[in-house]
Amino acid sequence: MKPARFAYHAPATVDEAIALLVRYGGEAKLLAGGQSLMPLMNFRLARPAALIDLNAIASLAYIREDDGQIRFGAMTRQRAIEFSPVVRRRLPLLTEATTLVGHLSIRTRGTIGGSIAHADPSAEYPTILAALDGVVVARGPRGERMLRASELFQSYLTTSLAPDEMLVEVRLPAMPAGAGFAFEEFSRRHGDFAIVGIAAMLVALGERCTAARLVTAGAGPVPTRLRQAEEILERDGFSDAAIEAASRRAAELVEPDTDIHASAAYRRNLTRVLTGRALRRAVARLGDR
Repeated sequence: MKPARFAYHAPATVDEAIALLVRYGGEAKLLAGGQSLMPLMNFRLARPAALIDLNAIASLAYIREDDGQIRFGAMTRQRAIEFSPVVRRRLPLLTEATTLVGHLSIRTRGTIGGSIAHADPSAEYPTILAALDGVVVARGPRGERMLRASELFQSYLTTSLAPDEMLVEVRLPAMPAGAGFAFEEFSRRHGDFAIVGIAAMLVALGERCTAARLVTAGAGPVPTRLRQAEEILERDGFSDAAIEAASRRAAELVEPDTDIHASAAYRRNLTRVLTGRALRRAVARLGDR
């Protein structure tokens, strides 16, 4: 099939793009990498009146380190993130997650802003945003606002962005020196979206866990932070028993759906198994024990 008829615009600035969003009153779609939008349009599951192509806005593609944060323009390609020395040094969890995104061709076109704004709960970047407690910057005719993952993601493929707003920047705090980390996921084939994924980050002082982060992908309508599982590690440390207990609790905390890819029970079991794997790899990477 081919897309339904639409108007095409390629603004050169963010202000021009926002003006077009206002003009079309919610009937336009933003085009970043296009990896998800174009198939939807080809099958006519999406029928926008206009397509606003952001690829000519050069000011939206950058990676900057600024006062303990790494800032990404929304149009920064996943391939640029994968090979960025700054990201590899300051956000190694993001580097690892990026290598799991689709295939080379996907990462070459895909953008960090497009992935997060699309809000697929099985995708790596929404999970990283939640795991690292990052924020996105949204801009519209009323100005800018900053949103955390818990404020941005509402349900499957649904965010709190207004129809006349666009995501312009992603800000992630640099990971603590010596933090252990791992991103584990399971998919039917290499490059598929994860049936379940787990992002883990640990901070230690000796044998004591001073901070833990565990966030799921694919185990619910939005990325889910597993705070009660984290608390087990912060209380009991990194023993095998503590990791097993945290993994079991993680599986109890998620509320996955059954679909054509996997049953809810299967996703819960994957959550337990992958949480254990991620935690063991994160513990092995701890640099300050």
